[in-house]
Amino acid sequence: MLSGKILTRLFIIHFQKFAYSEFIILIRTVFAMHINKETIESVFQHALKEYPDECCGIITGDGSNQAVHKCENIQNKLHAEDPERYPRDARTAYFIDRKVFEGIISSAKKQGKEVIAFYHSHPEHESYFSEEDVAAQTVFGQPEFPEALHAVISVRNGKIHDMKWFKWDSDKQEFIKTMIEYK
Repeated sequence: MLSGKILTRLFIIHFQKFAYSEFIILIRTVFAMHINKETIESVFQHALKEYPDECCGIITGDGSNQAVHKCENIQNKLHAEDPERYPRDARTAYFIDRKVFEGIISSAKKQGKEVIAFYHSHPEHESYFSEEDVAAQTVFGQPEFPEALHAVISVRNGKIHDMKWFKWDSDKQEFIKTMIEYK
């Protein structure tokens, strides 16, 4: 964590060079982009448990106090009920029930917590942010939670292959790969 003196100096230097809004982005980047190792382990366990299907979930919290909400992937149910509308099954897609989603978000807000990240797995595929992922996370071209991180976990042969993180870039109007600090 940066001390007050360093933060003040950083503000003065940065403010002289860039617009105030860019400073806010810098501060959010410095302070908001860390995930607890316990949180990562819980996400990995979820991905392995759901394999060969995609897992999905939400990470909420405030700073170092993080909660992993392991959501049920209802994609198979949707596919069985309406294969024309939902042509993919849970091996290549995920869907969180909107009522469950809203309940997690509402509960987090009531507790003064934020949505830190959304996550899902890609069984037998690389960890990338697909066109389907972008479509699922954006409404009219904008994400519902622009400050949230997005993790994609690659699971191959029943083992964690890798994980990549993505964040909305409002200037570029797209999700970009980002680095996360694990604490």
